[in-house]
Amino acid sequence: MSDPRLYTRSSEVTAQPRNLAAELNPEQAAASTYKEGPLLIIAGAGTGKTRTLVYRVAHLIETGVPAERILLLTFTRRAAQEMLQRAERLVGSVSRRVAGGTFHATGHRLLRRFGPSAGIPADFTIMDQGDAEDLMQLSRASLGLGDKKKRFPKKTTLHYIYSRHINTEIAVDDILRDEYPPFVDYREDIGRIFADYTRRKGDRNLVDYDDLLLFWGAMLDSDPALADRITGLYSHILVDEYQDTNMLQARVLKAMCRAHRNITVVGDDAQSIYAFRGASFRNILDFPRDFPGTTIVTLEQNYRSTQPILDTTNTLIARAEERFTKNLWTRREGGERPWLVSVQDEGQQTRFVVERVLELHENGTPLREMAVLFRAGYMSADLEIELTNRKIPFEKWGGLKFLEAAHIKDVLAFLRILENPRDEVSWYRILLLLPGIGEMTARAAIASMADDAWDPRAFAQWSPPPRARAAHGTLGALLAQLAGDSASEGVGHDLARIRMVYDDILRERYDRVEPRLADLDQLQVIAGGYPTRGAFLSALALEPPQATQDLAGGTTDEDDALILSTVHSAKGKEWDAVFLIWAVDGFFPMSRAMNDEAELEEERRLMYVALTRARDHLAVTYPLNSYGSRRGADYSIDQLSRFLDRGVRELMEKVVPRWDDVALPDAPLPAATIDLRELMRQRFK
Repeated sequence: MSDPRLYTRSSEVTAQPRNLAAELNPEQAAASTYKEGPLLIIAGAGTGKTRTLVYRVAHLIETGVPAERILLLTFTRRAAQEMLQRAERLVGSVSRRVAGGTFHATGHRLLRRFGPSAGIPADFTIMDQGDAEDLMQLSRASLGLGDKKKRFPKKTTLHYIYSRHINTEIAVDDILRDEYPPFVDYREDIGRIFADYTRRKGDRNLVDYDDLLLFWGAMLDSDPALADRITGLYSHILVDEYQDTNMLQARVLKAMCRAHRNITVVGDDAQSIYAFRGASFRNILDFPRDFPGTTIVTLEQNYRSTQPILDTTNTLIARAEERFTKNLWTRREGGERPWLVSVQDEGQQTRFVVERVLELHENGTPLREMAVLFRAGYMSADLEIELTNRKIPFEKWGGLKFLEAAHIKDVLAFLRILENPRDEVSWYRILLLLPGIGEMTARAAIASMADDAWDPRAFAQWSPPPRARAAHGTLGALLAQLAGDSASEGVGHDLARIRMVYDDILRERYDRVEPRLADLDQLQVIAGGYPTRGAFLSALALEPPQATQDLAGGTTDEDDALILSTVHSAKGKEWDAVFLIWAVDGFFPMSRAMNDEAELEEERRLMYVALTRARDHLAVTYPLNSYGSRRGADYSIDQLSRFLDRGVRELMEKVVPRWDDVALPDAPLPAATIDLRELMRQRFK
């Protein structure tokens, strides 16, 4: 394939002078023009928090703060880019010098720059979650803990416990006691695995995702001189979605502000829904305590939803045990009350959603402006079947990430060992691709290379089994060729050479070959835009792209498809019409949360997030009966979600679907020919 043409943006943008505060409502203006010190902006759903943060960046630059001294932290790279592009329209090209990005990308940037002063060589390799789990498995196996007769935690569980400990600062003993009681007796063995995992990362110059934050914090806590160099880079720090931060991120922010205390955080306590990822609800609630002298500005004017929808959501979240008080309102006029739809069972729920979607579509609402939300992915199974049968295009959010696909991980493993010959996980993956090499042989090969101090020539000198000799020779020649390119022609060319060997392996090992080859074509195009292998691999690890193919439902029309989504995946989005299905206890809230007050409160916030996604139309459905399985005859009587109490229900329109299906006419009854009661009497004579 031909090389892509590179485009470099060089034009300067000059903004015209304008009164920025006059373009905002009073609360937004107060927040964006705030001078110095800690500022907490409580931004309700749809109240323009992104606009406020953008104008705050612009105001700081306008008042003389050097753009490069501003750090803007977000949870996605795209969010930071969009904010800075909007700031550029306000204050010109100078905003490009703002340091913007995710927590992990910022930690990565600082670790590359300052890590060598703290014992971390700058050429480290970042592992994604799958690689980290594989390395955890290697530690587990090397310690002989994979052969226990009793049940022992698998690599995914081990990595979860490790990562949760790092991000939440909860002791491993407490995590085992509260979440994995069957594994409490293995505490000592788990500790040995974590110690070996940590050692392996150090020996092989590997860094996992959690290390990017952990090492950032350690540099600030452990070396005052180094901490002064890092904190001295920025005079103002702005943080988006602060309610989604974990304890480690909060600790890093406190350390970054030790000299100036100029920190602005934006968030909504009512949208704190990521505890399962380690986010701490307490961070935003305790911000005024953590930063004495905090000014709080509350944004309550909503620009998204109609007032009847806001009345319902305000009442629902008012029941929360702890919260910052806010009452969302809008200048939008009209709008119908949200529907509370009672249906007999899942089949009727599906039928109602489909019929209502078609009705709204016929009245002019595009499918892409409608979404069906649910607490967990499996809850949409019946709906997906019906949408497919009715040929209604839909897109289900979630699923396999681009970089989690086996063929993508295979190809990237080649690049990883070129960047870091000590990358044990990538060597292991590549070796298992070769014919005649199993797990034991792969481990022996890796041990041989480790004994040779990971010398680049060590692989060629290793003697493979007879069946693998040809593939070993081909792979060795490829690696020598790529490693010998001191002046690389580019990452795209590297991938092209790798594919000369790998594409045949792909055709032999995997099904659905053509879509996989297309994925590799796309990866090659992406790689062409990066100057080095290291930059390419780091970018993919820090902000992995999502798959663009094989959307659920098989639609080829990406421009108009109904959205099916879990509520977690829907956060930050909005639609003209929203359907929330399965609003019954046990489904929403989930049954596992009903005995834990903290989890139950998060479930309430999660339902609040779901309902506040709607602009004009909102329907909440609850089946009265649910069956244990699609073919089962046993059913249970469902209880309407406890979050929809009497006060909330009084603000909703109660709806019961009725379909005018054609009924068979009543036929005249024939004359009685038997006496059933007489038959029963005869039975017991």
